[in-house]
Amino acid sequence: MLPPGEPKFRRRPADRPAEILAAALEVFAARGFQGARLEEVAKRAGVSKGALYLYFETKADLFRAVVTDAVSPNLERVEAIAAADLPLEHVARMALPMLARQVVGDRRITGVVKLVIAESRNHPELAAIWREAVVEPGVRMISGLIAAAQARGEVRPGDPRLFAFGLMGPMVLSMVWRETFEPVGAEPIDVVALAEQHVETVLRGMRP
Repeated sequence: MLPPGEPKFRRRPADRPAEILAAALEVFAARGFQGARLEEVAKRAGVSKGALYLYFETKADLFRAVVTDAVSPNLERVEAIAAADLPLEHVARMALPMLARQVVGDRRITGVVKLVIAESRNHPELAAIWREAVVEPGVRMISGLIAAAQARGEVRPGDPRLFAFGLMGPMVLSMVWRETFEPVGAEPIDVVALAEQHVETVLRGMRP
C-alpha cells in the first residue's frame, strides 16, 4: 500500500486522463473558462499541476479534450442507432429523448454550453472548438439521415440542413433556459417530455 497522500496517478496510472477530464468538466461548468484554474482541476483530480501539464499544454487544449470526452460519445450513440438502417421516424424517436437525458439533462454539459455562449467573444477559440467537435459533426450526421430519408420517400422535399436545425432547435433553447432563466426563478423544463413532444410535431411536418 502506498503512503497516505500518494497521488491518484501513482495508484491508477491508466485513469490519469479520465480523472483530469472529469475534474475539468466540473470546474469549467462551475467557474467558466476565464474563472477556471488549472490548480483547482489538478486538486480535484488528485494530481499535481505539473502532472496535468504532461497531458494538456494549455487550458484551451484541456477544454477541447473535455468537449470531445463529454459530448462526442453521445453523437456516436446516435450514429449507432442510425446504423441499424431504421426509418427516420424510429431513429428520431429514440435519439432525441436520449440526447435530452444524457446531454441536456447533464448540468455539467449545459454549464459548458453557457460558458461557450458567454465567453466566446473574448475567447473565440471556445466557439471554434465546440463547432468543430459538436455542432458540425452533429448537423452533418442529422442532415445526412434526413437526406437519406428523403431519397426513400419518407421526408418531403426541403433543405436537409434546415430540417436538422428545426429538429434540434428546442434542445439548444432548453439548455439556455436551464442555465440562464431557471436560476432566477423560471419554471423548469422537462427536457425529455419536450423532446418526445417536439419530435412528433416535427415528424408530422416533414412527412410527404
